[in-house]
Amino acid sequence: MEITRVFNESKGRYGSPKITKILNNQGIKISQKRVGRRMKSLGLRSITIKKFNHFGKSKTDNTKEYPNLLEQNFFAEKPSQKWVGDITYIYTIETGWTYLAIVIDLFDLKVIGWSYGLNMTDELVIDAFNKALVNRGLESGGIFHSDRGSQYTSNNYEDLLSTIKIQHSYSKKGYPYDNASMESSNAILKKEEVNVNTYQTFEEAKLVIFEFIESWYNNKRIHSTLGYITPNQKYNNYITNLAIA
Repeated sequence: MEITRVFNESKGRYGSPKITKILNNQGIKISQKRVGRRMKSLGLRSITIKKFNHFGKSKTDNTKEYPNLLEQNFFAEKPSQKWVGDITYIYTIETGWTYLAIVIDLFDLKVIGWSYGLNMTDELVIDAFNKALVNRGLESGGIFHSDRGSQYTSNNYEDLLSTIKIQHSYSKKGYPYDNASMESSNAILKKEEVNVNTYQTFEEAKLVIFEFIESWYNNKRIHSTLGYITPNQKYNNYITNLAIA
């Protein structure tokens, strides 16, 4: 059964909308309603989100202005115009809470830089940003958007952005909608991987994160907001169109 095949290939991460798209793209014409009915009869259910709120300490300079330059405009005409970043939390039996800093390009929603560590520091987010610079580069005058956590408002981080002439945009305090694209990507990571597995060690979790981001999320996972293609397909299509133009 092709529905079961696609479901298993996604490791149970896809529901009926994405399975329908995949099958249609493979030349198998079937409606979403039929896929949904068949999944129900087979007992196939996509992974559901387990909510967890981790409240870390966030220090901000109340005398400083924190402008929101993005203003919830998550559209980018081309790569390297608008990036977003955030830190998410992953639990391991060995070390307790660990921390993953991610940078995403809003053009194709690709994770272009990430860093995983035992401590939630400005070094962690700087490392993720520097990896993104190596992998893609953010044009001078481009926007990097984050929350007002102490890691992103640290002197070290602000000096880095200032040195390379990047504008820093900030979410309003306690308002996740200002970074909705990043929140959505974190939810995907939690829903499809972190919240359905238990990691014994830091190294085990790091290996799984690498596989999820580099192999699955960037390369295989289709996104409805991209027209049901992958981040890598979105970027490659852009490069191909540039060559043709």
